Amino acid sequence: MRRLVKIVVVALLAVIVAALSYGGKGYLDAVADADRLQNRAGALIADGRGGSDLGKDRLDDLLKVQDPAFRDHAGVDMSTPGAGLTTVTQSLAKRLGFETFRPGIGKIRQTGYALGLEARLSKDEIMALWLDTLEMGRGPNGWMTGFFDASETVYGAAPAAIGHTEFLKLVAVMIAPGKYDLRGTDAELEERTARIARLAEDKCAPLDHGDVWLEGCR
Repeated sequence: MRRLVKIVVVALLAVIVAALSYGGKGYLDAVADADRLQNRAGALIADGRGGSDLGKDRLDDLLKVQDPAFRDHAGVDMSTPGAGLTTVTQSLAKRLGFETFRPGIGKIRQTGYALGLEARLSKDEIMALWLDTLEMGRGPNGWMTGFFDASETVYGAAPAAIGHTEFLKLVAVMIAPGKYDLRGTDAELEERTARIARLAEDKCAPLDHGDVWLEGCR
């Protein structure tokens, strides 16, 4: 029996060490990529495609939905209502740190990469890169990538120049870009947009950490 317990303990320790090593590799990869990513983010911000260019109070509205504690966390948030399992930084890490992301063990490296991004990039730089790489669903000319590009493609103007409802629709599709349709009438998109509008106006709140679909704002 003691031998079996010893084998189990050793196996568990091996798994923990492997996980830490995999996460550490993600961190080091992000650090190695940092200079290149900072240059890319700087160009986006200089081109008027950063979070502060979304329009008055609109970054705040977006963060209420996507990552309420973005300005305060170090890449991971396991407690804020509505945050879900993936922060903005982890979402960005998924797109920048992998050729093909696979759920499960990939989450470990994703988290390490996110921590590395937070260690080397500013919040403004992370936000600019995230906005530029977002999957935004189908548009009139095919699949859309990037928040600013989607706004210009669907509504013919930058986010700061479109109506508040149109802006919230762009925010709404991010949770499931293949599910919603910005090109025409979509009852499910309208419902999610209405929930987000109530959240933005502080008329409701997520039920708990996992309430990314905003059941608390029905």
